[in-house]
Amino acid sequence: MLSIATLTMNPAIDESTAVPYVLPDQKLRCRAPRYEPGGGGINVARAIRKLGGDALACLPVAGPGGELLKQLLDAEGVRQKPVPVGEWTRENLNVFEEVSGHQFRFCMPGPTLREEEWRTLLESVRQLRPAPDFLVASGSLPPGVPVDFYALLAARAREAGSRIVLDTSGEALARAVDQGVYLLKPSLREFQALTGERDLDESALVRAAGAAVKRGWCELLVLSLGAGGALWRSATEWERLSAPTVRVRSSVGAGDSLVAGIVLSLAQGRPLREAVRFGVATGAAAVMNPGTELCHREDAERLYKQVTEARAPLRAASEIEERPGSPGA
Repeated sequence: MLSIATLTMNPAIDESTAVPYVLPDQKLRCRAPRYEPGGGGINVARAIRKLGGDALACLPVAGPGGELLKQLLDAEGVRQKPVPVGEWTRENLNVFEEVSGHQFRFCMPGPTLREEEWRTLLESVRQLRPAPDFLVASGSLPPGVPVDFYALLAARAREAGSRIVLDTSGEALARAVDQGVYLLKPSLREFQALTGERDLDESALVRAAGAAVKRGWCELLVLSLGAGGALWRSATEWERLSAPTVRVRSSVGAGDSLVAGIVLSLAQGRPLREAVRFGVATGAAAVMNPGTELCHREDAERLYKQVTEARAPLRAASEIEERPGSPGA
């Protein structure tokens, strides 16, 4: 199997609890909390481990939160390459309101990294030996890290022969696509912000994704549509995949699990189409579990069969580009 590494620039301890009601100006009696490792790339590495694969998680750590984060990753069997920094690792809080089924997510900004610290992280990834076949860069950038960090990372990954998979948002995403990556996984909202396009029907969305590939932003674009599944596009093909219907207990980590399923499948040598199908299945499996528990392997494999049996049509890129007014799948 090909090797996988992940980079999480703004890791966290995710604390999850539940209350009957969320009310202002009252003392809220919470259920016993759960503590889990958090942050985009960390969740990708955790999900890959849960699916039977292996990934090296690279991350900055400091303070009591950093020590707990390392212990939690060790407990899940996730290999790690921690890089010490000055300010403490952040903590996030996820609160489930039992009466409504709503989830409240309180995300802290994270520690401010000095230039020598983020440059050390960049260099530590560049010096991985052997260089990973896939490098997943996922999540937000903490204060102090420049918005072109992922662009710098993409350039160094290309020099090392790694295929970079990027899942981020905002200006960091816009800067990175100018450098070009192997796989880009935005949400619909993030893709709309990146392209400036709004209210696209499916055929227009496919063409916009194709334009992104032609511009050199990525070789493969996987557009996460939440409960609507995913749409993927390469230079020659595209496909719209519906997500299996499942009971939603938490939306945390669904996108990270989607990425994990795709990257693990590609590393195992599965064809692109099957890799994205497995990613959709793992994303759906993640929302079935509370907090940031992510996906279970048996759920992902069962849902993968459902996605495969749906037999979504694989389309040639020329089919929609030559008939721009035609409807989508």
